[in-house]
Amino acid sequence: MTASRFDVLGIGNAIVDVIARVGEDFVARHGLVKGSMNLIDEARAEELYRAMGPAVETSGGSAGNTIAGVAGFGGRAAYFGKVKQDQLGAIFRHDMRAQGVTFDTPAATAGPATARSFILVTPDGERTMNTYLGACVNLTTADIDRATVEASAITYMEGYLWDRPEAKEAFRLAARLAHAAGRKTAITLSDSFCVERHRDSFLDLIRNGIDIVFANETEVKALYQTQSFDGAMAALRRDCRIAVLTRSAKGSVVAQGDEVVAVPAHAVSEVVDVTGAGDLYAAGFLYGYTRGYELGRCAALGGLAAAEVISHIGARPEIALRDLAAADDLL
Repeated sequence: MTASRFDVLGIGNAIVDVIARVGEDFVARHGLVKGSMNLIDEARAEELYRAMGPAVETSGGSAGNTIAGVAGFGGRAAYFGKVKQDQLGAIFRHDMRAQGVTFDTPAATAGPATARSFILVTPDGERTMNTYLGACVNLTTADIDRATVEASAITYMEGYLWDRPEAKEAFRLAARLAHAAGRKTAITLSDSFCVERHRDSFLDLIRNGIDIVFANETEVKALYQTQSFDGAMAALRRDCRIAVLTRSAKGSVVAQGDEVVAVPAHAVSEVVDVTGAGDLYAAGFLYGYTRGYELGRCAALGGLAAAEVISHIGARPEIALRDLAAADDLL
């Protein structure tokens, strides 16, 4: 097997996060339920975008956050995701590349606009989210670049993208290409609702095409329809090579064969916003794993990245992850 060009390749929903501070009157005037997350159509997205004041626009999406995190540790990262050839699509592409991520998926020239998530922050710190999925759900096998998959040590896939049959086929193709090239695959289950919708096909993919599975406690219990964390972990250990399970304040547990490693959560002075915690945990773990670190050290890097991102608003780190890891003697 040849040396890899990339440490981690991520595949997921390419979503632009549009973060704006608004007053309570904005939420009321637009009929929003404060603190909720709603899926909206393109017309509603344009209406809210026009009405918003100044905003910060950054690349987002679960796998996008993870891949940006890998790059933030100093890893070599690539990304597959679908945007349209429009203003927000250009913002997404520029932002990912500016962080050192290789992102060459061709933009759509027709069809729905680039996905965006409007994250409205009221004076009390509450976040109200309205998400238009748009172009991101239209990823297909045509967007899976064989050479990039074969050149990536790990191909990491986002469960949120599993709703459309075309995306399922893209995932399966990427997994086959990765394994044929002697590479590894990983997936995050994304959320328990995603698991409930796709339990059987998730299990089939995990058993036949995935090496590393990331899940939180709720998701892994939903996958195996049990209230026992230990029981769910034991089942997942049988179904994949490495099970990486996060437990919020309890830290995380990593299981590989007969080895089980429990790592406490990294200290954080204040939890401000848990958005992106799982994404950044995966970034730290995968960065360490591709460096050949032992599992406990990989989990510690994941905990470090998660702790940083939950200490402020937004799903991307505000402090260089590589500097934080060096200060903690984790590199």
